[in-house]
Amino acid sequence: MRTIFAKPELTTNGTGNGFRSEANPPTTPSENGHSNRTLVDALANSRIYREYERAFSDMTGLPVALQPVETWQLPHHGKRNENAFCAMISKKSRACAACLQVQERLCQRAAEEAETVVCPVGLSDSAVPVRMSDRLVGYLQIGQVFRKAPTEEQFNKVLELCKKWELDLNPETLRKAYFSGKVINQKQHDSAIKLLGIFAQHLSMLSNQVFIQQENAEPPVISKARAYIHDHQTEEISLSQVAKAVNMSSYYFCKMFKKVTGINFTDYVARVRIEKSKNLLLNPNLRISEIAFEVGFQSLTHFNRVFKKILGQSPTDYRAQLLAH
Repeated sequence: MRTIFAKPELTTNGTGNGFRSEANPPTTPSENGHSNRTLVDALANSRIYREYERAFSDMTGLPVALQPVETWQLPHHGKRNENAFCAMISKKSRACAACLQVQERLCQRAAEEAETVVCPVGLSDSAVPVRMSDRLVGYLQIGQVFRKAPTEEQFNKVLELCKKWELDLNPETLRKAYFSGKVINQKQHDSAIKLLGIFAQHLSMLSNQVFIQQENAEPPVISKARAYIHDHQTEEISLSQVAKAVNMSSYYFCKMFKKVTGINFTDYVARVRIEKSKNLLLNPNLRISEIAFEVGFQSLTHFNRVFKKILGQSPTDYRAQLLAH
């Protein structure tokens, strides 16, 4: 297992999203991508995973998460045992973007074996690949932990980073949160990674059973339709267009889609677009109107209305909440 030190600088790829071009995940998941997400969701909701997560967190005091390969979110945000300092800075979009960049780098490097990265504030995050046969479907992740007790010198550097990230927080509040972080030694950390690796193997075996159950549970035509929607979500997309893509009449496709997914076609497309917009709202350099058109809405008014209907608040309020301290 290797350890990588993440650089604190934020670089852009020319699109203004705050990530390196070589690290960017695809913006539209493939059919396999949708299958991976669904599979990992099923694994994460299984009894064996929930019992393991609880036991591991109780034993180590560390947060643990199971993430699909296509998800670029903070894996431990809102989890039990989340680091207090991480929880605090994640509310600011610049700091959140830096954390997301670390997660990108970690998951890219953990495709074959367990990897650990040290983030700009000195906390270690680790990921172990979870596979179904030869296919990478996700990662088991732990993190937000010091492998050496933090020092005052280290904290002073962190304060400088916080200024760059425009974190307008009381230094003493930051200090208290920073030095309250979990500290484990190298031997304990290595043991935790070994346990994670063993469980990843168990999940890999379980994934085959779950995959077969999923294939039986959802008609292939609906899986294909979901994949098509994700691939074309930024374009004008109609029910008849998707029905044609899966070789069904619009009438029968409409009925089957609602029966299998639980929502109608229009609502499903809207939710896919809104989910993508939530990530784009993390970037303070993007205007709300730019985000609306980027995710496939034809007007800002429609985007605002749908966003509020689904999330209960406007895009502006949602972004403000992210920036709150």
